[in-house]
Amino acid sequence: MNPTPVAENFQNKAMDAVDKPDAGSGAVIRSPRMCHLVILSTAFWALVLYSCMQGSDGGVASVLFKPAAFSLPKLSSVVPVDRRPPSEQPPASVAPAVNRSVTAPADDRCAGRYIYMYDLPPRFNADLVRGCRNLSPWMDMCPYLANCGMGPALGDEGGVFQARGWYATDQFTLEIISHCRMKRYGCLTGDPSLASAVYVPFYAAMDAGRYFFNATSTRDALALDLAEWLVRRPEWCAMGGRDHFMVAGRTSWELERKADVDEEWGTKLLTLPAIRNMTALILETSPWDRDNFGTSEARTWSSLAIPYPTYFHPEAAADVAAWQEKVRRAERPWHFSFAGAPRPGSKKTIRAEIIRQCGASSRCNLFDCGSGASCYWPGGATRVFESSEFCLQPRGDTLTRRSTFDAILAGCIPVFFHPGSAYTQYKLHFPSDPNSWSVLIMHTDVTGRNVSIEETLSRISPEAVRAMREEVIRLIPRVVYADPRSTRLDFKDAFDIALDAVIDRVAKRRRGAVVGR
Repeated sequence: MNPTPVAENFQNKAMDAVDKPDAGSGAVIRSPRMCHLVILSTAFWALVLYSCMQGSDGGVASVLFKPAAFSLPKLSSVVPVDRRPPSEQPPASVAPAVNRSVTAPADDRCAGRYIYMYDLPPRFNADLVRGCRNLSPWMDMCPYLANCGMGPALGDEGGVFQARGWYATDQFTLEIISHCRMKRYGCLTGDPSLASAVYVPFYAAMDAGRYFFNATSTRDALALDLAEWLVRRPEWCAMGGRDHFMVAGRTSWELERKADVDEEWGTKLLTLPAIRNMTALILETSPWDRDNFGTSEARTWSSLAIPYPTYFHPEAAADVAAWQEKVRRAERPWHFSFAGAPRPGSKKTIRAEIIRQCGASSRCNLFDCGSGASCYWPGGATRVFESSEFCLQPRGDTLTRRSTFDAILAGCIPVFFHPGSAYTQYKLHFPSDPNSWSVLIMHTDVTGRNVSIEETLSRISPEAVRAMREEVIRLIPRVVYADPRSTRLDFKDAFDIALDAVIDRVAKRRRGAVVGR
């Protein structure tokens, strides 16, 4: 199946702040006072340019937005709008920084919510989609890029799903879904001075997946190219990139390589100084760079964790409500279940003990993906989750796993074995009280065989189980990504919640810059 093109051109209206003389003017400045004014004006723009191009860490990427003693003139009054694509416009080295002092009218419904989206050169997104057969060493990704990254449409899978809104979505296509969504965002602006945030539609997951087994120089080439392209933009210089954000549909483990040695996994995209200035919305942030799993700021402060994409992409709130009612009425004959493979070669997981305990219990439904059952069949795991009260969620390749969100979607109460699998990650999307919707059994107790999973879950009263399940069902709209092509979105989904957080973060950074922080 051939993928649907997802990298449509969006006309960028970035301003080129180069003051051009009147082509018809041949006047010669003769007054000494006028000469002084010309000299002062030249010095002024040279100072602006110099402040934009210098950084405390030896590069443009570390520029801080500090209001000067003067105020920049409104660009629209002195400079014509340059309507050329960004890739054809002059770099910031010949243009002053974009003025962010322009405000929207008080009655503007988009006031405080405008987003400026770059029209990146196609090598950063569209070309990756066209080369979809080379995006993964394990599978052909082309079918999964169809329908704006949602993948092929599914049927009802034997009554498991509803008639519409369900797709065979790969867990690493979130940046394509998000780009499609942003193209239809109601508050896009071509004027960066109005923007509350600047969106960079780079397909980081697509880029990372194609070169996992290549040399680090090959893996990092496009990320370095992106950083160089960004820091030469006048939009970047306004705040040193601190008002920029991107969606990178992989985990920090795959995008935050610490050393330039071929044996290390992933790219170093998120470690680049310029990219660190931005906000990166990723599937999992790194807990190892934080004290107490996120209670203090650390090197990954610029990243925010957002949910993995599921198979459900509703077009409207009515679709969500219908699904919530379906899982609310579902019969759940199994007390708990586990869907996954043993991973015998990994010492980082407790799956072997979970499979042993589940297999020994008459109240556990074991969907063993390593014994012929396919966890890649969307209807299979969902059917297991819909028929269970609790769904066991040990770590995957990293601390988190997509299965957590598939279970929530089915109204199944997740059981975690490490706080880093959910609680310290998805703070934007999950309730602050983890006990209201989930269970934590520490992995050390399970591996030490000090705890019986069945006995622990059996001690939770039926009333508490019903309350927890209802809270899980209420979470569904917060963890799904709506169909990005829909023209009738009337509910706040996972993407809306993440975008609100980005806008709020940029606003706080701007206020901090004003008071000199």
